[in-house]
Amino acid sequence: MKNETKYSKEFKLEAVRLLEEGEKTAVDLAKELGVRRTLLYRWRDQLTEHGQDYFKKGPGRPKKDQESELSRMRRELAKVTEERDILKKAAAYFARDLK
Repeated sequence: MKNETKYSKEFKLEAVRLLEEGEKTAVDLAKELGVRRTLLYRWRDQLTEHGQDYFKKGPGRPKKDQESELSRMRRELAKVTEERDILKKAAAYFARDLK
């Protein structure tokens, strides 16, 4: 059986900070924190690639429905932003004609 320990977001962020400080080697830091050295590197890479929000409170990856909801919201935001920009340009164009 696999013994999977769940680590908090704060723990992961602090571990990555200590790793990047470089005062201790990754091996020594991993021993001190009670984690595998490779886990420290994985957390660092995830933080670099995805940012702090990737380390959510709950265990595991985001659920498919949450992930798709996030993707849908991002697409909708991009569309609304584009529409807003078009309306701003149109308003400026028509305001210029009134002068």
